[in-house]
Amino acid sequence: MPTSSKQPIKSNWFTLNPKLTTFLFFISLVAIIALITQQRYQIIKENRERDINAMLESVELRLDQLLKNSQNIALTLALTIDQNGKPRNFDKVASEIMRSNPSLQGVQLVPNGVIKYMYPVKGNEAAIGLDLFKMNTFNAIEAKKAIKLHKMYFQGPIELVQGGQGVVGRLPIYIDNKFWGFSAVVIKLDQLFKIAGLENDNFLHYRFQFSKINPLTGKEEFFIPSEHSYPGNTYKTKTFEEGEWKIYLTDTRLIYADYQLGGLIGFGLLVTLLSSYLLLRLLNKHRQLFYMVDQQSNMLHDVDSKYKTIFANAAIGIGRVNSITGEFLEANAFLCRLFGYTEDELTKKKIKSLIHVDDLAIDAYDFKRLRNNEIRQFSSVRRYIDKNQKVIWANAIVSPLWEKDENPSQHIVIIEDITAQVIYEEQLIASKKYAEELINSMEGIVWEASVKENFANTFVSSKVYDILGYTQDEWSSEVGFFIEKLYHEDKERVMTYLDNELFARKHHEYEYRMVAKDGSIIWIRDTLTVEPSIEAPEKLRGIMMDITVIKEAEETLRKSFELVNEQNKRLLNFSYIVSHNLRSHASNIDGISSLISNAETHEERDEMIKLLRKVVVNLNDTLYNLNNIVNIQTSMDLVKEPLNLLEYINNAIQTQESQILNKGARVIVNVADDVFIYFNKAYLESVLLNLISNALRYSHALRQPVVEIYCETLGAGYILHIKDNGVGIDLSKNREKLFGLNQTFHGNNDARGFGLFITKNQVEAMGDHIDVESKVGEGTTFSIVFS
Repeated sequence: MPTSSKQPIKSNWFTLNPKLTTFLFFISLVAIIALITQQRYQIIKENRERDINAMLESVELRLDQLLKNSQNIALTLALTIDQNGKPRNFDKVASEIMRSNPSLQGVQLVPNGVIKYMYPVKGNEAAIGLDLFKMNTFNAIEAKKAIKLHKMYFQGPIELVQGGQGVVGRLPIYIDNKFWGFSAVVIKLDQLFKIAGLENDNFLHYRFQFSKINPLTGKEEFFIPSEHSYPGNTYKTKTFEEGEWKIYLTDTRLIYADYQLGGLIGFGLLVTLLSSYLLLRLLNKHRQLFYMVDQQSNMLHDVDSKYKTIFANAAIGIGRVNSITGEFLEANAFLCRLFGYTEDELTKKKIKSLIHVDDLAIDAYDFKRLRNNEIRQFSSVRRYIDKNQKVIWANAIVSPLWEKDENPSQHIVIIEDITAQVIYEEQLIASKKYAEELINSMEGIVWEASVKENFANTFVSSKVYDILGYTQDEWSSEVGFFIEKLYHEDKERVMTYLDNELFARKHHEYEYRMVAKDGSIIWIRDTLTVEPSIEAPEKLRGIMMDITVIKEAEETLRKSFELVNEQNKRLLNFSYIVSHNLRSHASNIDGISSLISNAETHEERDEMIKLLRKVVVNLNDTLYNLNNIVNIQTSMDLVKEPLNLLEYINNAIQTQESQILNKGARVIVNVADDVFIYFNKAYLESVLLNLISNALRYSHALRQPVVEIYCETLGAGYILHIKDNGVGIDLSKNREKLFGLNQTFHGNNDARGFGLFITKNQVEAMGDHIDVESKVGEGTTFSIVFS
């Protein structure tokens, strides 16, 4: 009974001790949270270790591929060594290797440990002639490791004698089971790190380190600069036997539990349901975390798979061929894939069976020259046929493996697939041809010049020949061709504009004249742009438009405007003259009429009537001359035609024959019989007659009159000079009114002042010009410019 009575008390002990229960629950909750925290810590650590392993595997894959590629390169170099231990075509094979592997510092052949063959020589001169076994203890130990291992071994990282840091991979070569030397590759250290992905700048929370045990000191040396150390952080390592390297990858983030004490205390005071809910939330978060980690792992796997695929297909085809039979002796994987054959199938085929039938003849010709030692290598673009009869465009390089004085034996063929490039180039050529046709179809000259090459013309469209007569080659033949062909009156203006305004703004439009190839003057409107910007100019592009017709029309309009102004002035002057002359005649008539009405005798009336008749005759002459002037100034349909100048001069002289005889004058004519001018027939007769008659009329009384008539060319026109040795004209007083109406200068009774006025109007009505030079007492020269 006592026992049974105590059982309920024991069973309710927690209920009866709430503080202790609360304390125990708190302790339990803390233990649970501690357990969860520990689990979370392990998960984060495992996830980070998994990430580190994945990154190290990626580095391992890249580095293994680089080392294998280096071993293949070393094997390729070894193939150039014949049984006598002499390399064949080392420079040519090495050149192709270096072209395909830009990460290499150089390649070497090291007979008996002495670096004798080096490519490229430039930049690596210091390495040639070094004896690895005698250079120093460190190099000797590292070199002997390759011999001891009987496989490729990488020395370094080391300070290269030619400068910089790098690693040297050496493959021991044996001929007849006797050590010959090494086939070696030199890899720049920074390129090694880049290809392997050992670049700390690319990662936020991860740091790589690259180390190797120094065989002399036994100490581990590190080669990636690091500003911090991370003791206690998660890290993993990978070891590479090929160079006895060790790669460290460290997560710089400290692993710590993500919780706060206050939250945990509050969590302990919550009821069980709330605790369970929070626990469920925590588990859900863990599941999400695992899901994210799985997604990242899949992404890394996809990236890794793509990388392997790309790397496996990024290569160049290399084959060794029997030069006698033409059969493949060896073929690499890329070459097999290129032609669609397995290696066994390809080694049973002859290379000419893969060459397109249209390219066989030229290939046979080149190979015949190679076999005859006329050339030591040839490269050409060929078409090949794969297993499925598909055409493959490829760039083939063929190099012999025999010395020049030996019989042909074997040769190496390096084939690069350029099918896509050929198709692109064909499309590019077609596009370029279309663009050129489009540019050349434009009315203007499209041009381009290089600012950095002293404004040398880099392009000009074919329109330059149509407009200026120069070919495209002539235009681009020399720097400054454009400046040389500027019209001399515009050259200084254009050069000043270019010096002061060219780089002041991006777009320009300027007009100037150029001398065409046939000597004609062409007006150009040049619209140009500075490319790409005025801050960093590299090129000038523009279009030169021929605006000669526009300029000629503008000039014609200007001349017409000036002519209209001049005619307006003449008409105004003419109105004054008409008003004055007619008023003078009218006054005379009125005065004489008054005298007649007041005459007392018949004799006086008859005398006045005679005076009246004389005034009427003078009035009639004045009206006739004024009518001629009006006809000249208002005629719009004057016919201009080609006239033989000498013929009209002779006709005018014949008309003045009697005056020439009376004066005893001598007329000298020096005008070629093939000179033709565009003029009106009647006007030319009038002009010549007026000027020749004036030369005779105003001759000097003390000397024989001499009239010289001569002609000279002026561009596309002529200048006619009519020179006399007469009394001359004082031009200082009379130049402005020389060609005026009713202007006389010598007091001759028969002078009316109409001749020179009519002559000047007739000349200018034809669009030409007349001028005069004269000295009093010496003579006068009238000059007519026929355009």
